[in-house]
Amino acid sequence: MIVESRASRTMWSTVKYVFALIVVFCTAAPFLWLIISSLEPTQDLYSVPVVIRLRDFSFSRYAQIFQSSDPNSPAYVFRHAMGNSIEIAIVVTVVCLIVGFFAAYAFARLNFRFKRSLLFSFLFTYMVPSISLVMPLYIIFSRAGMLDSKFTLMLVYSSFVLPYTVWVLQGYLVSVPGELEEAARVDGCTYFGAIIRVIVPVVIPAIIATAVFALLLAWDEFLYALILTSTIHAQTISVTIASFVGKNVADFGMIATGGVLAALPPTIFALLFQRFIVGGMTAGSVKG
Repeated sequence: MIVESRASRTMWSTVKYVFALIVVFCTAAPFLWLIISSLEPTQDLYSVPVVIRLRDFSFSRYAQIFQSSDPNSPAYVFRHAMGNSIEIAIVVTVVCLIVGFFAAYAFARLNFRFKRSLLFSFLFTYMVPSISLVMPLYIIFSRAGMLDSKFTLMLVYSSFVLPYTVWVLQGYLVSVPGELEEAARVDGCTYFGAIIRVIVPVVIPAIIATAVFALLLAWDEFLYALILTSTIHAQTISVTIASFVGKNVADFGMIATGGVLAALPPTIFALLFQRFIVGGMTAGSVKG
């Protein structure tokens, strides 16, 4: 019986590891192929079947993106668009975190009329399909002369990132005991000082976790950037990558290179703050 039990446990463990490897392979394979495609020569990418020769790998596309000085080249356009995306994503994330934190604090601590209805309206705003708002927003910004502007994209992105940050942070702040602020005020802190010195350190993992997801929302957005921008002065990285597909031909190598570079900033950001993200998922407990 003991031998059978050990054999069944070993078999079950083997099955679990096999399925885990399958999941890892299915998840990692597209990213691995993206990296390989960015390093492969163009002629090998167009061959049937595709030929992969490690000795022919080249970083020339990456060098071209960072060194090109021709404003008409795809590499120069991509580099400019990447800078636009970084600027827009950082501004949107910072603004939404600051405004969203204090709005979430008000929902968590204050009692006022229609509080619950207003909170659910934030969630409803976040759930509205983007496609239903594109044309009204285009008409509004067109008449206001605000098309093809990074500020316009920041404004639009904030309109759907902010409800997300308010909703998420409110859930964390509700779990923080109000006695912490009362104790700080007894010790001489002002109302604002108690929030900054006591509440913020307690929920910092939740704030960083929310910041990561807010950054991803602003970084990955495509539809509004496609409709509301038309030149490299405001276009984001997602729109630029899509523009590499021409009418009769697609530059798969440059698309893959752009995909790798587009994935780097959010990946690095998530890795740097990984422990805060994990902590943010379990935020709400009070450390004694």
